[in-house]
Amino acid sequence: MLDHHSALIYAMVLASAADQEMNDEEVEMMSEIIKFLPAFRDYDLNQLSSTARSCAEMLRDEEGLELAIEKIRQSLSEPLCETAYALACDVVAADGTATQEELRLLELLRHRLDVPRLEAAAIERGAAARFRQV
Repeated sequence: MLDHHSALIYAMVLASAADQEMNDEEVEMMSEIIKFLPAFRDYDLNQLSSTARSCAEMLRDEEGLELAIEKIRQSLSEPLCETAYALACDVVAADGTATQEELRLLELLRHRLDVPRLEAAAIERGAAARFRQV
């Protein structure tokens, strides 16, 4: 089982790695989220790279994605499952585009974390509005 910080970071790493590429905007977004959100208030930012690396290593296994999502689900309360989904949406939206792989990952995450469809739509719409480029 992961602590809640690691589980939330795993959700962001999964979103970033969904298209086989973790770009600078996504990595920067993860750092900013961790610095800003109350859920990470007592988190040691120096642990970010090792936590992200452990998730990335897990993804190398054939069943790694399923295992990572299961670890996230087991480690978070219901309200934090919605938070994990919202953070994943923010990471996907950070670079201004959502690939098919990223959208599939978000759908899988939503289902496995039991985020209701209406709440997920609101979260997705909020992420799109926050990261809209003009």
